[in-house]
Formats: sequence, structure tokens, C-alpha cells
Amino acid sequence: MENEVKLTKLSKCAGCGAKVGAGVLAQLLEGIKVHQDPNLLVGFDKSDDASVYQVTDDLALVQTVDFFPPIADDPYLFGQIAATNALSDVYAMGGEPRLCLNIMAVPESMPKEAVHQLLRGGYDKVYEAGALITGGHSILDDEPKYGLAVTGFVHPDRVLTNSGARPGDMLLLTKPLGIGVLTTAQKAELLSPEGRALAEKLMTTLNRSARDAMVKYRVHACTDVTGFGLLGHACEMAQGSDVEMELRVADIDLIGEAVELAKMGLLPAGMYRNRTFAEPWVDDGDTELCKQDVLYDPQTAGGLLMAVDPADADALYAELKGCVPSAQRIGTVRAYRGGKRIFLR
Repeated sequence: MENEVKLTKLSKCAGCGAKVGAGVLAQLLEGIKVHQDPNLLVGFDKSDDASVYQVTDDLALVQTVDFFPPIADDPYLFGQIAATNALSDVYAMGGEPRLCLNIMAVPESMPKEAVHQLLRGGYDKVYEAGALITGGHSILDDEPKYGLAVTGFVHPDRVLTNSGARPGDMLLLTKPLGIGVLTTAQKAELLSPEGRALAEKLMTTLNRSARDAMVKYRVHACTDVTGFGLLGHACEMAQGSDVEMELRVADIDLIGEAVELAKMGLLPAGMYRNRTFAEPWVDDGDTELCKQDVLYDPQTAGGLLMAVDPADADALYAELKGCVPSAQRIGTVRAYRGGKRIFLR
């Protein structure tokens, strides 16, 4: 199938690198009136991963939608990656995905078998998550796009947001960084076979195991690291929680090939958008520019960033080591002192 259709050649940008920048998005939403509903626990005004609506004392719905242009040439793999990425938002809220709807745009000339494989990739990953695809919507477009609208369940008292981090919390991360750089290199046919295999494995690994582990412990805040990069999402968490964070760069798992490619200047456009948004809030210390670039790199289907009660951090870290691609203790949360929000050390 990969020899028959080169999906990435049909798109200008790939995966979460196509995401509208956080700063631009905030401007686009500015002035839109938010209607109040006591059952709406999390809405779009919170800059969070998904919305949460309470239905009963014991049940709340988590809803999200995510789609993007191809990040892989193989349609089945693209479907898997897009589904993994869309499901992640529900996991980041502490929820369990239950129902999904396909969102798809395809060129009229795209072979039917390629479309079938794309959808099959999405279906297989959704079923792996224990959820169902119950329908969807498709349109014709010159550039293919695919994703999901996802509904999940969570107990109203156990919702995790990106705005609950507390001073003293430990910061844990569950996947290495550099996926955006690797996929950019792949599109330019400059990525090693090992780098390609790693990127594909990471982008098709659900955050289900990370979610199942973290809900056993006192996690005060969580977000998935996707299109805004680690520093963009950390900045949103710090601002939403009114705290600051110290990140230990040496403890962050940066993919070696991604760092080397960053040194060569092979970077996705989304990295520059993320830097524009978050850099005013970041004290980069003496961190090398190439490592900064990977910290701003937009991730597709990236890991979970958790702010964990210090009393539970060791136990959660130990459990994560056995079930996620890369368990990392990357920093701490501190009381906000004014000025910068993120400090790289």
C-alpha cells in the first residue's frame, strides 16, 4: 500500500505540526461568550485537553475532537496514529474512552483500498482502547485528513485538568521527545530506519497504561504533550495552575537522532510557532539551542505530563517504568514568584 499512495506528499504539514499555535488560538477565541452551566465542569475557556460535563453524581462525559493531515505514507499506520492521538485527550483527563466518531476528508482520486486501510487503522486502535466507533462524517478534499470525536467516561470527583498543579508536586512524563523532528526528517527522506521505527512505535502507543497507573495516585494535574510541545503544554499548565516549574533538561528523554537533526536545522514549522508562544515565559538557562528546539517540538500522540503529589511520586514513577515507553521524573512545581513560569536547569 505504501508504494501505491504517498499520503504525506499530499499535505503541506503533518500530524500535530499542523495545529494552530496556542497564542493564535487564544486570540481567535477571545471575546466569545462562555455560557454558564453548573454541570459543565471543564469548557473551552480552560485551555484544557477536553470538555467535561457532569451527567449524574457518579458520571461525567469527557468529549474531545482531534484530526490532522497524514503523518505517515501508509494509510493503515496513519489511521492508527490519528486515533491514538485523539484518544489521548480523554486519557489526559483521567477518563476512559467509550464512543468515537470518524472525521475524514479524502481526495476524490484517493484509491478506495487506501481509504479502507486508513479507516481500518483507526478502528483497530479504537478497539484496542476498549471503545467503539459508531459512525462519523466524511467529505471530499484535496488534502487528506483523519481523526476522531471521542466521548469518554470519568467520575466527576476524579477529573484531571491541566490547572491543578500545586507547589511541591513532582513532574512525570511518559514518552520521549522529538517525534516532530523525526517525522519532518522522514518527509525529507533523511530519517534513519531506526528513527522511523521508533517514531511509529511511539505514535501508535496508547496512553491507556499511563492513565490506568496515574488514577491510583494523587495526581493533581495532567495534560498530554502534543502539538504545543513540552514547553508549550507545560506553560499552559503553569499559567492555569498559577505556579512555576523547574525542568531538569538532563532528566528529560530527548531522542538522540532528533537532537542531531535539530542541530542541522531540520525542524517542523510548528516548533517555531510553539517557541513564539511559550518563549516569553521560559528561562532557558544555559540549555543548548538544539535541545531547546526539541523541548518546543510538536509531538503527535505524545506522552502524559503529570503533576504528582510528592508523597506518591516515587510509587507512581516505579509503576510507570513497567508500562510506558519512557518514564521520566523531569522536574518540580514551585510557588509562582512573578515573571517567568518555566525554568530550564
